[in-house]
Amino acid sequence: MLIHIPNVLSPEEVRYCRDQLEAAQWTDGRVTAGEQSAKAKLNLQIPQDSDVCRELGEIILRALGRNPTFNSAALPLRVYPPLFNRYDTGMHFNAHVDNAIRPIPGAGFRIRTDVSSTLFLSSPEDYDGGELVIQDTYGNQNVKLPAGDMVVYPSTSLHSVNRITRGSRWASFFWSQSMIRDDTKRALMYDFDRSIIETRKALPDDHPAVLGLTSTYHNLLRQWAEL
Repeated sequence: MLIHIPNVLSPEEVRYCRDQLEAAQWTDGRVTAGEQSAKAKLNLQIPQDSDVCRELGEIILRALGRNPTFNSAALPLRVYPPLFNRYDTGMHFNAHVDNAIRPIPGAGFRIRTDVSSTLFLSSPEDYDGGELVIQDTYGNQNVKLPAGDMVVYPSTSLHSVNRITRGSRWASFFWSQSMIRDDTKRALMYDFDRSIIETRKALPDDHPAVLGLTSTYHNLLRQWAEL
């Protein structure tokens, strides 16, 4: 399930993140890659333990908390602290799958990566190339979104970032451990939730159809959720 979520960050939040990243120190992006991914990766990142990474990560986490589409699609149990990357001209990331398990720095525990997210911080007109290419059951999906928009997709997906031929592409990326690890079940719950929302627009909340749909949704979540 690949979902485009618009306006996760406001234009003001994007501008603030960009200003802070402009003044930050960038390092080799291979420091967070696994052994195989590191051979395919050519980009820059903000150090994970830096003040700017932590501050901007908190801004994004707050934005996620108030975004109903993200919470409906990912059903997050835990969210990895957001990271920030940069692809300048000539940089790319060949096809790879994200690591299945990641330790959360300083937390003393690990998360399973069920859902991957990329939040774009550069406008599409600022660079050529740089599409996030995600392989799914319908073929390759080329993703290049406005600044402030985000895409979420299964972490099991093979994906890559096309070579930048002009300009620079900046983004935040992170993973979520979902309460429902199976993507097919998550997709069903997302569609179910969207149907409830549309039904509530047409019928009052105490209508038997709304009550039936809502109770079934929560009973399915009770069946499938892992906490």
